Amino acid sequence: MNKKAPTGLPRRSFLGISAATVAGTALGASAKPIGLSSSQPAAIASGNGLAAVERAFELMSGGTDPLIAAVRGVEINENDPDDMTVGYGGLPNEDGVVQLDASVMHGPTHKAGAVASIEGIKNPAAVALEVMRRTDHCLIVGEGAKRFALDLGFEEENLLTGKARRAWLRWRDNLNPRDDRLDKDQLVIPVSDDDGQPIGALDQSPGFHVDWIEGVPHTTGTIHCGAVNSDGDVGACTTTSGLSYKIPGRVGDSPIIGAGMYCDNEVGSAGATGRGEAVIQSCGSFLAVRKMEEGMTPEEACLFVLRHIAARTKRRDLLNGRGEPNFNVTMYALRKDGMVGSACMRPGGSFAHATPEGSGVDKSTPVFS
Repeated sequence: MNKKAPTGLPRRSFLGISAATVAGTALGASAKPIGLSSSQPAAIASGNGLAAVERAFELMSGGTDPLIAAVRGVEINENDPDDMTVGYGGLPNEDGVVQLDASVMHGPTHKAGAVASIEGIKNPAAVALEVMRRTDHCLIVGEGAKRFALDLGFEEENLLTGKARRAWLRWRDNLNPRDDRLDKDQLVIPVSDDDGQPIGALDQSPGFHVDWIEGVPHTTGTIHCGAVNSDGDVGACTTTSGLSYKIPGRVGDSPIIGAGMYCDNEVGSAGATGRGEAVIQSCGSFLAVRKMEEGMTPEEACLFVLRHIAARTKRRDLLNGRGEPNFNVTMYALRKDGMVGSACMRPGGSFAHATPEGSGVDKSTPVFS
């Protein structure tokens, strides 16, 4: 195993875990995906993660544990001020404060770690790794997560770049109807007002990915990265700055194990980007891994999850004129034999991948046109 600590972590923060080979369960026969053959190392990420999968694959080729490789891969995005969906330069909450979320999971030990609403630390995936490694907890949030990181030697810094601040100021000057607070007549569960009259249904639809409204970017973008090495050991992580201009403390699916990320060393891993609330309510990544365990290919598993979400989307404001979800979710899945796949609710999703045959970015298969 590579003994070099991940970028951004103190050397004493190195993940001291062995990469024990775990025999896989029988997997259903499936077609060979583009550029992949069975029983090969591979990495998959959201479409913004080409550099991440290339770094993860390179590190695994040198003996680095797949989870550490994935975390070091996504650090490229976390450190990039031009990627406004994660880490340094991520879009802030409604108060102009950047709050980050991340989760990690290690296949051989089936341990997980996560942080949510952490401020001032640009590499939350690395902090989540330390939660997994150093504690008996799965999730640490807010000020406690920040203190935990500072105690380990992570540096505190201002994550709000000038570019993100200008976007936030434009949003603040154009408040409503795109904020996340509901008026009395928009509550999800009907209640009675002061006069005893029923209050109607919700009428609010947050943006997904990067959605420019009157020059103001809105995003629920994220980066997920899953990796499997030549021994069939799996690791995965998801990191995000969350829904732009969110209510302070809002947490999406990314730091929730089984929602925005899940890993099972006998099967593979899965992750999600897009509307986090929909993924949470369907345990999306856990469900994708379970479907691969039943024999589905990664792409088939992703499509199953998205159809599951679509069938359970009941709010009228989240449906278009054809009764289909009007938001996007993109699922990513990796099987322990090296097969990868991705699907999206609506066109526009993409995924990055790296294998011994090379790397690239492909379109995710949409459920709806």
